[in-house]
Amino acid sequence: MEPPATEPGLLDLGRDAAALTAQLVDIPSVSGTEKPLADAVFEALGTLPWLRVDRYGNNVVARTEFGHDQRVVLAGHLDTVPIADNVPSRLDEDGVLWGCGTSDMKSGVAVQLRVAATVPRPNRDLTFVFYDNEEVEAHRNGLGHLAAAHPDWLAGDFAVLLEPSSGEVEGGCQGTLRVQLRLPGQRAHSARGWMGSNAIHAAAPVLARLADYRPRRPVIDGLEYREGLNAVRVEGGVAGNVIPDECVVTVNYRYAPDLDEAAAVAHVHEVFDGCGVAEFVVTDHSPGALPGLTHPAARAFIEAVGGEPRPKFGWTDVSRFSALGVPAVNYGPGDPNLAHKRDERVETELILRCEERLRRWLSGPAAA
Repeated sequence: MEPPATEPGLLDLGRDAAALTAQLVDIPSVSGTEKPLADAVFEALGTLPWLRVDRYGNNVVARTEFGHDQRVVLAGHLDTVPIADNVPSRLDEDGVLWGCGTSDMKSGVAVQLRVAATVPRPNRDLTFVFYDNEEVEAHRNGLGHLAAAHPDWLAGDFAVLLEPSSGEVEGGCQGTLRVQLRLPGQRAHSARGWMGSNAIHAAAPVLARLADYRPRRPVIDGLEYREGLNAVRVEGGVAGNVIPDECVVTVNYRYAPDLDEAAAVAHVHEVFDGCGVAEFVVTDHSPGALPGLTHPAARAFIEAVGGEPRPKFGWTDVSRFSALGVPAVNYGPGDPNLAHKRDERVETELILRCEERLRRWLSGPAAA
């Protein structure tokens, strides 16, 4: 069954996923400004009679209700990082689509929309989740808001996050922890620096610990994760003639999913013990998720789409589904190494391949 013809201004779900990706990119949706895109997604899905479509803020959830024994959730975020002179989209002669969000993750969202439009009688019940504010602080995350307000909308037996994974299954995700380390000093005139204590200089032991840090590379369920602990911001200084009395170093710890939140915080405390840190403030924290590739649903999915599973080196909302008791993997057409870059791009061939494999998996013989 072909999707109904779209009205002017609606997303054209009759296009293939590559062409639809370009249309999505051309609707800017930097975190916090997703409403026009959420409106377009909500209206387009509302033309498909086999779906029940609900909305909570700028989060859209569409579901089939055929009474199958299994329910699969396909989820993806609508937002992008800030635009860097890379909108509108551009398709080159090699079939590569350029533009903000092409990789992370409007190509994945396009695949979701195409599956919703072209699989009217799936072999499992399906839930499609499109949510806002994934690229920013955890407390703004739309999937988190949905989990708190409407957990029943996210219920399922298995979930696929269409996060960029180069068309290969990526298991689990790493946790991410941001901490502000405050170094104290004493303000003075810079012409009489000996009368003060320079807080920026006091940050030297912290930076030395970071330079010498050797991250773990644990193997979990056969997948090797690579941790990282890095300074991502340094703030200090009062004026060009003042010895600063405070310096704040923000560090980001990306940790393997064998650690829980408490263990991750304790590790960062331990790393900077003895560095003169006066205040240790956790500003953002999202735990990781174990790969879970031994789960029957995950094994069946890997067999259906092929390839060799890899670890996910970033944080994704696989973590939130894991916390809800829904096993999940990452599988999307974008290249994670191109996410957030000025020259972000995606191969259209890979978008079409992901679209075809998911459609085949969800349109085949009825799930047992």
